[in-house]
Amino acid sequence: MNEVVKEPLSQVDAAGLRGVSISQLFFEFLTIGATSFGGAVPYLRASLVSKRQWVSDREFVELLSISQSLPGLNATNMAILVGQKLKGASGAAVAVLGICLPGSLLMFAVGVIYRSHGDHAWATGALKGVAAASVGLVLSTVLQLSKRSLEERFDYLFVIMTVLAVNRLHQSVLVTLVAVGFLAILWHRPGRETGQETAR
Repeated sequence: MNEVVKEPLSQVDAAGLRGVSISQLFFEFLTIGATSFGGAVPYLRASLVSKRQWVSDREFVELLSISQSLPGLNATNMAILVGQKLKGASGAAVAVLGICLPGSLLMFAVGVIYRSHGDHAWATGALKGVAAASVGLVLSTVLQLSKRSLEERFDYLFVIMTVLAVNRLHQSVLVTLVAVGFLAILWHRPGRETGQETAR
């Protein structure tokens, strides 16, 4: 009997991606830009992976890794990469416009208000609360992604090495990514598992 091979639930349907319109792409990133308080990464994952299923969890982590390795903000870099993946150059352009437009308008208004009232106690307290909430949002996303992205116990060692290098040794993010990334490539190199099985 022929076995029915089921696609994993996280696998993105290529046919569905072809149906994504420029307007859908723009308004989705416009929504993310208007609602992503305290950091865009959790909102990007919730929208692009869980809600729209335009990218899988694995693809999201890969695109986020590229975004963090390049200059610029993670949110705008992610918008360019996802927009390019879905609709080419025009998709990248509308995605960046969508995610940047709400924040630029809101920050202009907030800047005017902060200039006049930024030294008040209530403003300082509100900013501290937002900062704490943003850390929680990022931590929540990290925990969700780690369950799907860290396949081996040794992968957690790369995470620890990265945290220690940046937080304790005060190395730059770029140097840390290159060094730890090189070690990870060596560990996950093609044929490593086959070679280990042959040695056994």
